[in-house]
Parts: sequence; C-alpha cells; structure tokens
Amino acid sequence: MKNTLLRSASLSLFLFLSFSVLTVKSQIINSGGIDSLAERTLKTFDVPGIAVAVVKDGKVIHSKGYGVRSLKTNEKVDSNTLFGIASNSKAFTSAALGMLVDEKKLKWDDKVIDYIPEFRLYNPYVTEEFTIRDLLTHRSGLGLGAGDLMIFPGNNNFTLQDVIHNMRYLKPVSSFRTKYDYDNLLYIVAGEVIARVSGISWENFIETRILRPLNMTGTVSTFSRLNDKANVIDPHAPVNGKVEVIHRDFTEVFNAAAGIYSNVADMSKWIIMQMNHGKYGDALDKQLFSREVQKDMWSLQTIIPVADSTIYNTHFSGYGLGWGLSDVKGYKQVTHTGGLAGIVTQVTMIPEMKLGIIVLTNQESGAAFNAITNTIKDSYFGIKGIDRVKQYQESLAKRTGNAHKITDEIWNDIEKQEKTGSPNDGDSLYSGSYKDPWFGEVLISQKNGKLWFDSKRSFSLTGEMLYYKGNTFVVKWINRSMDADAFVIFDLDHTGKVCGMKMKAISPQTDFSFDFQDLDFKR
Repeated sequence: MKNTLLRSASLSLFLFLSFSVLTVKSQIINSGGIDSLAERTLKTFDVPGIAVAVVKDGKVIHSKGYGVRSLKTNEKVDSNTLFGIASNSKAFTSAALGMLVDEKKLKWDDKVIDYIPEFRLYNPYVTEEFTIRDLLTHRSGLGLGAGDLMIFPGNNNFTLQDVIHNMRYLKPVSSFRTKYDYDNLLYIVAGEVIARVSGISWENFIETRILRPLNMTGTVSTFSRLNDKANVIDPHAPVNGKVEVIHRDFTEVFNAAAGIYSNVADMSKWIIMQMNHGKYGDALDKQLFSREVQKDMWSLQTIIPVADSTIYNTHFSGYGLGWGLSDVKGYKQVTHTGGLAGIVTQVTMIPEMKLGIIVLTNQESGAAFNAITNTIKDSYFGIKGIDRVKQYQESLAKRTGNAHKITDEIWNDIEKQEKTGSPNDGDSLYSGSYKDPWFGEVLISQKNGKLWFDSKRSFSLTGEMLYYKGNTFVVKWINRSMDADAFVIFDLDHTGKVCGMKMKAISPQTDFSFDFQDLDFKR
C-alpha cells in the first residue's frame, strides 16, 4: 500500500512537472511568432529594415531579416545584411583590452598617462589617477555625452589628437568615480591605448585578433574598410515628419566607440563566444580571453540607479566594462545598445539561460528594438499579457507629444516675432567670431539680411538664427534629419556689448551627443 502510494505520488509529480515544462515551452515564441512581431514592429515604428537573431544553448535558433535595406532600392534585409552596430562596438574594445590583460601587457588599473603621456583631464588629480578601467566605466565626472560634438555629427575635421588634447577643457559635473554619465570620448582614448600597447591600430587589432578567429567574415571594424557594399543598409530618419534615407554620418575617429559594421549572423558568433566564457571553435578548444577577464567585464563597476522594480523584478543595475548589467527575474542580464545617425541596435544576453537576442535596425527607433527584445524575453520568462509593441508605441507617443508641445510653443513665439518684427532681428550687434576652448570657432554673420550660424570645424552645424526673446535666438539647422535645433543665448558685458554665447537644445528628445550645454563661447 505504501509503495503504491509512493508510486502514485511519483507518477503525479512526474506528470505535473512534464506538464509544467510543456506549458513553459509552449509559451516560448517560435520563429513564426518572431516573424509576426518583427513585421508588426516595422509598421508600428516606421522602420524600413530590421534583422533579428536569437541564440539558445549555444546554437542560433532564429536569424532573419525583415523589411528593406534602403527606401531608395527596396532591396530586402537578410541575416547577412550589414548594419552599423554603433556603441555595441564598445564591448569589442573592452575585449581587446582584456586580451592584452591576459597577455600581461597591461592591467585594468594601470594609469592612462603611462600609455598616453599627453592625456589630460580638467582636474590634475583625476588625470594622475585615471586608469584604463576608468576609460570603460562612464564614471569620469564628465557630463552625459561631454565633448561628443567633436565626433557627432561626423562631418567635421576633428582628429584623434584633437579629441585627446581637448578633453582637458571639458569641465566635470560630478566628483570622480561617484556617478554614471555615459561617455564616448574615453572609449576613443581606450582604442588608442590598444594601438600603443599592441603596436597596431585599433582597427587592425579588432579584425585580426577578434573578427578573424571568430570567423565573423562579413564584419569590418569600420565602414571605410567594407570592400563589398552590396548588402549594407542605408541609415534612415524622420525628415520633416517623413522617414527617408539620410547621409551616412560618421567620423573614423569614433571607431573604437562605435565603428563596427556587422550582421546578425556574425554577431551570433560573438555572443555565443561571450556566453561560453571566451571559448570558441567547434569543440570550444580555443580561448579569445580568459574567464577571469570576462568576470571583470561582467562585474558591476559603476552603479546606475533603478527607479522602481519592473515586471522583470529588477533591483540592481550598473555598467561593467563595455556592458550594461542588471538583474531580471533573478538572472543576470548583460546588454548594450548603440545609436548612430539613422541606425540603432541592441544586444542582450541572459548567460545563465544561454539566451541571446540581437536586434539591428536602420532607423532611429529604440522603441522598435526594445519591443522585439522584451517580447522574446517575456516568452522565455513565461510573462503573459503584455503587448510590448503597444506599450512602447504609447510611451513613444507620450514622449513625442510632450516634446512637440515644448517645441511648438517656441516656434509659435518665433513666428509671432517675425510677424511683428524685432529690434534685434538681423542686428549686426551679434555678428562676429566666437570661440570655445574645445569646439573651436563659430562665425555669426549676416547672409541676405538674416543672421546665420556656421561652425568652422563641424560642418553640418550651419543654419539660420531666428530671434526668440531678449538676447536669445534659435538656430534652425539646414540638415533637418538632426532633431537638434538649439537656443543661442548671447552674453553681454557691463557696457552692454556682446562678449560671448552659450547654447542649449530646445527639444528634450535631442540626442545627448549634441552636448550644446557644454559649450562656452567667448567673442
């Protein structure tokens, strides 16, 4: 009787567990579901092309393209279509440094000035103490995107030497190593450390030491090294309310932070290696970097505050070395996003689940990649009843509506000023040359009776200046794909003469890399 009861209980438990496993498996989105999700995402967020890959247990279980590479050609996206992965390049830079750590050619906590003696930051103490680890962790004390106007927009003449030299003029906004503020320039410096230690350029190191061993045959370290451009996307962005192809806006100086072009087929090899702790090859008998180095890259270095626990029960968040880190449903999540003009991307891994998700897009819609990634994640976590596409559509509409409310009010005020006329309109009082220590010269001049803004180093930053209020104008850039029109606020000295000017983006949705607020021009 006792044995019968035990057998009965065991059978019930087996059936319950089997049913539970089947139930969980049935919730996991399949390729057909991803197809439907991607197609819906394309339409909802007006994205011309998307590529999606899912890796599970060391194998690629989905790898596919959707939509078109370019609205000009209407050629289809596939799993080999190349996208700029933007800031997902940062993990390659940290991996390259990790390889040099393994080779005992440097240490994470070596001082940067030991490798780049001319490196200087605003504070001498910070300069002396700044380490290679600090280059990768967004805790320098500089503000969000500080100095990015030297690299973005890409149509400029700033050199690597300019970037390294000019960092000394960027004023901190927080104490050293106390606060997370995302930074691009320090990854450029990290790339130069790789070059000086290895004796080859960052581009050559990435291609010969990482891409070739991993057989990432379609991937290049930068667009200019792409010989076959038959299967590459065009970047797209809304221009006057309509999505269209925009100029591929990039500077080679930016490579170590955002230069790599890849596809979901190759990026799958990259994250499979990552989830195998640096091992690769058919028998996992080769090692790109050590498990100890990966542990460093995947350990919290800088804390990022978490507002409220989400549906994923996230309590902790931070940045490692080239990766964002958080807890989701009790698992570690390793992730990063990337954004260039007309391109945004996302890479996500749940290492303990051996799950990886890659989403590459050719439009500036983070809502699109979030909707896809989180829908796939939800299915693996057994989360039901959340329509991520709808959720991100509503959130985007709210943010966009709030931004338009602000900018529309400003443009309405400007339109009223133009109708009534203004004593400041076209006034030569403001004309002249203005210089910022790190950004260089800007010329304010009159063209055909209108006040005009021309940057002498960042050539896309040119446009008409329209009177707003007091000593404040708004500059309206000729390039309308940049959602970055800005206030220009002139400073007066004690005699009432213009002695300088400052700037500030007018829209809260302006990309943080337009760091106008960090400029301080003197006439």
